[in-house]
Amino acid sequence: MAEPLLHVQGLVKRYQRGWPKAQTTFELQAELRVQGPGVIGVMGANGAGKTTLFELITGGNQPTEGRVLVAGQDIHRVRYGQRGRLALHYHQSYQLRRFRRTLPSFMLEPAHTPQAVVHLFDEPQFNVQDGYIGFMLDFFRRLRDAGKLVFLCVHPNEPVHLDILEQACESFIFVEKDGARVSRLQQAASMQALLAVPAAQAYLGALVERRTAQPSLPARLPDTLA
Repeated sequence: MAEPLLHVQGLVKRYQRGWPKAQTTFELQAELRVQGPGVIGVMGANGAGKTTLFELITGGNQPTEGRVLVAGQDIHRVRYGQRGRLALHYHQSYQLRRFRRTLPSFMLEPAHTPQAVVHLFDEPQFNVQDGYIGFMLDFFRRLRDAGKLVFLCVHPNEPVHLDILEQACESFIFVEKDGARVSRLQQAASMQALLAVPAAQAYLGALVERRTAQPSLPARLPDTLA
């Protein structure tokens, strides 16, 4: 069997504060395996760790424990200037995030892939008035069809955002903050399965009610919306 496009193994990112005895202020725990291309929707409350997860996957943030394998290669052992050949993180305005250097680049290994195989879109701005949604959804599909893995993180505040996620994504991840300090990933194979997760249901409940009271988008958005 070929290596999965993405394998997040025992990943933990722990933030601590205080001296001499440090106290953990936040901890993200993640376990994830995605064998092939696709589009995965990511949701979670503010502060749950969605951006931290993306930074860890792209090598922009150093894990406390565990590792991230992209196409079989540990991205945190890849030379800084070549990590973009494994995974790219586009943050809101589609600017690429920078990474933190922990070792000289010559001590790290070269990337084994010529172009990024994982693309992570962090809260892109969708404008329903100018046809931009259709353009972006087509872009996500083209990446998937080219053998890439796409993550689409949206903080939905309008019913149309749920329509976009349901039409664009084949599966979902909910980043659940358990209490004040620990977040974990909850995976769901569909929007319906996602809404069966209690934390996701609580997070999206009011929006789902508004959605049922309004007309939905077409079953499939055209490549360009008028």
